[in-house]
Amino acid sequence: MQKLDVLAHEWVVVCDGRKALILENLGDARFPNLRCREEREQEDPPTREQGTSAPGRVQPSVGTARSAVEQTDWHQLAEQRFLGALAHDLDAAVAEGNAKGVIIVAPPRALGVLRLAYTSRLRSALKAEVDKDYVKAPIYEIEAQLFGSAAG
Repeated sequence: MQKLDVLAHEWVVVCDGRKALILENLGDARFPNLRCREEREQEDPPTREQGTSAPGRVQPSVGTARSAVEQTDWHQLAEQRFLGALAHDLDAAVAEGNAKGVIIVAPPRALGVLRLAYTSRLRSALKAEVDKDYVKAPIYEIEAQLFGSAAG
C-alpha cells in the first residue's frame, strides 16, 4: 500500500457494516495524530429476533411445482442503512466545512455500499479509499498501518 497523506483537520473514517470510527488528524501531514471525533455502533440482534416468520412459498399459476422465496437478510439490510446514514452524515460534515478532506477505510463489501451513497460533494472531498478492515484496531495501529512509521 502506498503511503497516504492526511492534512491537519482532515478526517479518516474507519468503518464496516456495524461500527464506524470518525477520526480527525490533529497533527499534520508529516506527523499524523488521529483523535476520535465520534464512534458509532449499531446493535445487530440475531436473525430470529429480527424476522417475523419463515420465508414464504410461491406456487405458479401453471403446474404443481412450488418454490421457496429467499429469506430476507436482515443483517445486510441493517448494514446498508447504517452505511447509508454514515455517508449522509459525512456529506453534511463536508457541506458545513467540518471535514475538508475524507479518507475512507473499510472492507470491500462496505466500500461498495458506501460508494452507492456518495454524493458529488462527498466524492469531491474524498482523498482515498482503503479496502482494509481496521475497525477493531486501536487508533495507534490504524495510524501505523495507514501512514507508516512517521505516525505515532
